[in-house]
Amino acid sequence: MLSSIIKWAIARRWLVILGTIILTIWIFRTIIQMPLDVFPSFAPPQVEIQTEAPGLAPEELESLVTLPIESAINGTPGVTAVRSSSAAGISVVKVIFNWGTEIYQARQLVTERLQQAQSKLPEGVETPQISPTSSPIGTVLQYAFTSEKTSLMEVRRIVDWQVTNRLLAVGGVSQIVAYGGDNRQYQVLVDPAKLRAFNVTLEDVEQAASAANVNAPGGYLITPDREKLIRGIGRIESIEELQQSVITARNGTPVKISDIADVQIGAAIKRGDGTFNGQKAVIVMINKQPQADTPTVTRAIEAAMSEIKAGLPKDIKVTPTFRQENYIDSSIENVREALIEGSIIVAIILIPFLMNWRNLAICLTALPLSLLVGVLLLNWVGQGLNTMTLGGLAVAIGSAVDDAIVDAENVYRNLRENK
Repeated sequence: MLSSIIKWAIARRWLVILGTIILTIWIFRTIIQMPLDVFPSFAPPQVEIQTEAPGLAPEELESLVTLPIESAINGTPGVTAVRSSSAAGISVVKVIFNWGTEIYQARQLVTERLQQAQSKLPEGVETPQISPTSSPIGTVLQYAFTSEKTSLMEVRRIVDWQVTNRLLAVGGVSQIVAYGGDNRQYQVLVDPAKLRAFNVTLEDVEQAASAANVNAPGGYLITPDREKLIRGIGRIESIEELQQSVITARNGTPVKISDIADVQIGAAIKRGDGTFNGQKAVIVMINKQPQADTPTVTRAIEAAMSEIKAGLPKDIKVTPTFRQENYIDSSIENVREALIEGSIIVAIILIPFLMNWRNLAICLTALPLSLLVGVLLLNWVGQGLNTMTLGGLAVAIGSAVDDAIVDAENVYRNLRENK
């Protein structure tokens, strides 16, 4: 059979060359559309549920929050395992599905089950949130924001309100995680002695502070020729406005927040911090969506970050600390080097021993064509290009070189003997 194939190819060599050119063009078009990633999908579909409960200890979270959520998730179709962890103030439940489960279907099933667990959670516990969909190794870029003059509180505010919103608009980005710096807060520091003096409770102060930052609808004022919207603007815009908020009245005299507390802008309690080269910094991690092409997403993020830098204060430095595409570029470079070295080895062996340019051309053509066909087979089985598949292709060049030399030499020898 192999002999028949070789004879057919020799007899119709121009047809083989034309078919090779068409196949090469088709494979190149396919490669352009294949996603590039750093690693293949090595983990089954997973859905992570996070629930915050400020003030609760891990033991309380385990029994009051984590266990009801686990009980509601158990029995979901396609679930193979449910894992959880409880820490101070936060519960994390990870739901693992069977291989092949569509991730959005898995998220829908988990959402339906969470509705059953919602009524079992105690008061004060926030609504369980499903983490955004991301790749198992989804961090494509990481930046460090540092400054010599601007405070880290202001840097963090800029990151939360400007940088995060802009980067989330980039196609392929699923999640932005920022840590480090100081979270800005309006802090009401109550004096217990003044509370007793004015006969005011801490709950009264809390309600007054909350009520001082609310806009209220008032309906419509309808006249014969127009309709006006009525509303009460109550949101505070400065510390002074919050200080003048009324808690209650004593003998017709209003008791204000400034009478019993100091109001200031301060930093929230830290649960972690970020540094870069020994200097405190705000770290921003950017995660991509599953199946998104890493180089395409990376370049889009870098273009958006260039636009963001133009609007930042001049003393804020933005330094990339991690770039996933570099690993992919290294893998592509390894394949390229292996292909060049393999071609040189073929030329060195064939030229002095066979002295036939046709054999040399066939062998040098077989090397890249073998790699292209291998990439096409990867696409047919649903695999993308990543560091592992590219590394495997680089290793396979050794076998391709051996086959090309042995086959070409044997065909050439038999043709010469028959002639």
